[in-house]
Amino acid sequence: MIHAKYDQTDTKKTTQGIFETRSASLKAAAKRIGFQNKPLRDLFLQKSVLCAPAAVLALIMVSGCAPQPQSQQSEVTETTPRSVAVAPAEGTVEAETATAAATTSPATVLPATNTQGEAVAIFAGGCFWCMEPPFDKLPGVLATTSGYTGGHTINPTYEQTSAGGTGHTEAMQVRYDSSKISYEKLLDVFWHNVDPFAVDRQFCDGGNQYRSGIFPANAEQRRLAEASKRTFAARFGRSIATEITDATTFYPAEEYHQDYYKKNAVRYKFYRYNCGRDARLEEIWGKQG
Repeated sequence: MIHAKYDQTDTKKTTQGIFETRSASLKAAAKRIGFQNKPLRDLFLQKSVLCAPAAVLALIMVSGCAPQPQSQQSEVTETTPRSVAVAPAEGTVEAETATAAATTSPATVLPATNTQGEAVAIFAGGCFWCMEPPFDKLPGVLATTSGYTGGHTINPTYEQTSAGGTGHTEAMQVRYDSSKISYEKLLDVFWHNVDPFAVDRQFCDGGNQYRSGIFPANAEQRRLAEASKRTFAARFGRSIATEITDATTFYPAEEYHQDYYKKNAVRYKFYRYNCGRDARLEEIWGKQG
């Protein structure tokens, strides 16, 4: 997932300066972005992609909806819990270990389901900016959180994760009321918002940090996830690349990533369109999904 970033300490930065900074960032992005799974390795094509939507780029540059500067990001990170783990079943050795660890770890332990019917589901579908909208609009979903999971690095940052090497993938934690919406429904929405055949990538974003995955919080979620995967493998007559791995620690992403599609609507739509996400989803699932 690509976003342009620049230092806003000088509030009087000229339009030319902003343009130069954004152009440099976009040129770097062009080296990674591929349309229809074809990397833009040709310099002429890179320039064409950057220059074609000039009006949109100009709007983005002056819209003031860039991600927060690094100084502000650090402040947010320090005051936000950096990790969330799904609690194992009560009475198990893992549960006792988690309880002991909670006294010395900053992690917040959330049960897979509590007495009020609130439950947690974790999915990975590439760019987490694009995975929030389909879940946010569902009746019964209480909250979504963009973050990182499935890796080995503790408290990973966006820069570390997007560069690869942490083992984490960009993911989405969904908190929902199980009395109003089922895990099966969440699974269905997940599948229809990913390319289940892509290996270590989703749409224009490549690398295992963008791999798709389902991270069950308990045995029942795993059973349902595996059953849904078999169903779609049979439907398409081919193997599904999406991994199913037991949930471990979930690390919330920096605050500026949360609800990005609402905070930076123009930039988000520009990214999503040029990533080819909707075109590929329609190719796989049809217009109605």
